[in-house]
Amino acid sequence: MNAIRLYFRLVRVSLRTQMAYRASFSVQMLANIATTLADFFAVFAFFQRFGALGHWSFAQVAVFYGMANASLALSELWLRGFDIFERHVQSGDFDRYLIRPRSAFLQVLGADFQLLRLGRTGVGLITSFWGLSQLAPGWQASEWALFFLAILGGNFFYGGVVLVRAMVSVWTVQSLELFNMITYGGVETAQYPLDIYTGFLRRFFFGIVPLAATNYWPLSYLFRQPDASALLAWLSPLICLGVFLLGWIAWHIGVKHYRSTGS
Repeated sequence: MNAIRLYFRLVRVSLRTQMAYRASFSVQMLANIATTLADFFAVFAFFQRFGALGHWSFAQVAVFYGMANASLALSELWLRGFDIFERHVQSGDFDRYLIRPRSAFLQVLGADFQLLRLGRTGVGLITSFWGLSQLAPGWQASEWALFFLAILGGNFFYGGVVLVRAMVSVWTVQSLELFNMITYGGVETAQYPLDIYTGFLRRFFFGIVPLAATNYWPLSYLFRQPDASALLAWLSPLICLGVFLLGWIAWHIGVKHYRSTGS
């Protein structure tokens, strides 16, 4: 309970810092929303020109787009401290976290609760619900539960990748672009159904890094696609949670091998 109270205190401090200049915060929030909408209008322009993407309609792709962006934004909302962890390593600030009588993981977790990401989260959810309103899928309660679990699972998937990147920065000091390819590049990829890709890219995101678990497997099942697997659909949130747990373990391994930069 003490740890939970400490976490919420750290979050309150982070929020108060962000809201110190409310006009600036509002402008950044609007810019965040506008950027996400601009990307969606690019998808809209594609469908205006070509009509469909294989057997996928614009409304279906809108759901893919919304889920991918909502999942990433949620992970950035509460795991921003690990997203910028290399800064703590470079500056030597992480040394202070280690000598305090509290979990270093908890301190980094609460250090930067990024309220701005609510804008992208909201746009993602609205886009998804708009697409679903056009499709009128008539889902049962269990299918709606799978839809929301998939969004939550995607959040844990991207969070796990961020934790692994934070672990690697213990040795590299600088963040590696490879992990940005999986997070931000992964979102760009997951905005469309993964079966449109071929070759190595498809094998990579189906097997090596299970990006398909964030939205493709659940939505293929929910949209009644002929090659859909109910087992993979329902396992997807657990697969994503497994990625997060692996990232959590990896981060703690990195902390055990941490050596101060001396900054």
